[in-house]
Amino acid sequence: MKRIVISFFIICVLAACSQEETIDATEDNTPSTSDVEIPSTIFTSEKNNDFIDEEEIKQSIKLYLDSSEDLYHASYPFEEIINAGEQLTKSDLDAFNEINDLIKENDENFSNYILNNTLPEGYQEEAERISQYMTASNQYLYELNDALNNLIDDISESIS
Repeated sequence: MKRIVISFFIICVLAACSQEETIDATEDNTPSTSDVEIPSTIFTSEKNNDFIDEEEIKQSIKLYLDSSEDLYHASYPFEEIINAGEQLTKSDLDAFNEINDLIKENDENFSNYILNNTLPEGYQEEAERISQYMTASNQYLYELNDALNNLIDDISESIS
């Protein structure tokens, strides 16, 4: 048994070492924002003080998480540009602000939905956990967006 484990370990190490990655220094790895599509679907619901059945809450959670993922993917190229130390254009900044507004709205809509309705047994706690997790993970984007807007405001004031 020891031989199998050691052999497996050696194979894994050799496989990892043989995967050399060549990086072309002249290649621009910064993603393009020109082909970013801002998602048009986020979680919304007009329900208030209603009983939500199990099928509906499952669909609601799926829509919330899918729209969160779509918005995250849309914001990724902007984050990469910022992390690379490059400047966002005015149109890029507007698009990034719009994405962040949609992320906040998505989080708020879902949070209100689960707080203002009666969910099936066993779903209330888990739905709140999902909402809190996603909102906390999106906090980075909120802070980044606020920092960019403050920077733009400071630059505008110093030019004036």
